[in-house]
Amino acid sequence: MKSSGIYSQAWFVSVSIGSVSIGSGMEAGAATLYAMSNPESAAREEGISNSLPALETVELDTGPDPSFALIWLHGLGADGHDFEPVVPHLLWRGAPSIRFVFPHAPMRAVTLNAGMRMRAWYDIRSVGLDRNQDVAGIEQSCGQVAALVEREQRRGIAPHRVALAGFSQGGAIALQLGLRYPHRIAGLIALSTYLLDTSRSPADRHAVNQGLPIFMAHGRLDPLVPFHLGEAAAQLLQGWGYRVDWHTYPMAHAVCPDEIGHIAGWLRQRLE
Repeated sequence: MKSSGIYSQAWFVSVSIGSVSIGSGMEAGAATLYAMSNPESAAREEGISNSLPALETVELDTGPDPSFALIWLHGLGADGHDFEPVVPHLLWRGAPSIRFVFPHAPMRAVTLNAGMRMRAWYDIRSVGLDRNQDVAGIEQSCGQVAALVEREQRRGIAPHRVALAGFSQGGAIALQLGLRYPHRIAGLIALSTYLLDTSRSPADRHAVNQGLPIFMAHGRLDPLVPFHLGEAAAQLLQGWGYRVDWHTYPMAHAVCPDEIGHIAGWLRQRLE
C-alpha cells in the first residue's frame, strides 16, 4: 500500500499473550462496568465476568512512552496481525508516540460457516446480520476489549486518550462498547460495519460518550456487509447526536488507500 505524503517512522513491536485477566482488580471492573450499562444483561455478564479468558494482543509502539492508544479489532476469520501494515500509513511528521493494540478474537464456532471454528468476536447465525444476534458472545467480547482499555489506563494512558477501531465484525464490537463505555474515550473508527442490537442502542448508550467523534466508512459494492447497513448505522448515530464523519468508497468488503489516508487525517485532528 502506498502512502501519499504520510510520514513513516520506526516502531517497537511486542506480542502480549495472556496479559489481560478479568479475574480481579481493574480488569474485572471493566467487564462489570460494561454490564452495568446494559441493565437487561447485567445478570448474565456477572456470571461470566470472573471467567473471561484473556485476549492475546499484538502491540506496536511508534516511540517511547506512548501518550495515546488505538485498540483495533480485526474482522471475522482474521487475526490481530491483519491491520499491522497500516500503522506507518497512519503517522505524520511530528506525530506523538502512539500505541497500536491489535487483539486476536477468541476461537469459536461460526454457525453461518457450517460451524467451523475461527477467530470471531461473536457467532453469526444467519445471513441477516442485524437479526438473531449472539448476545452472549457480543457481551463477552465487549468485556474483554473493555479490559484492554482499563489496562492502558494502568499503563498511564487515560480512557480519553484511547480510541477504539474495528473492521466488519470488529467494528460492530467497537461501536457496541464505545457507545456504552462508562468513561469518556477519544473516539471510534468503524469500517465496513453495522450497529448491533439496534433496538436497544438508544436506551443503552452512556451519556459520558454522547457526541463522541466517530469515523465511519463503507464500500458501496460490499457483498458481505451490505452498504445499506453501514449507511443506516451512520444515519442513526448522527440522529442521536454523535459527530459522525461518514465516507464511502467504490470497493467491496475491504479497506482502500484513500480510506487509510482519511483515517490518518481524522486521527491527527484528535491528537493535535
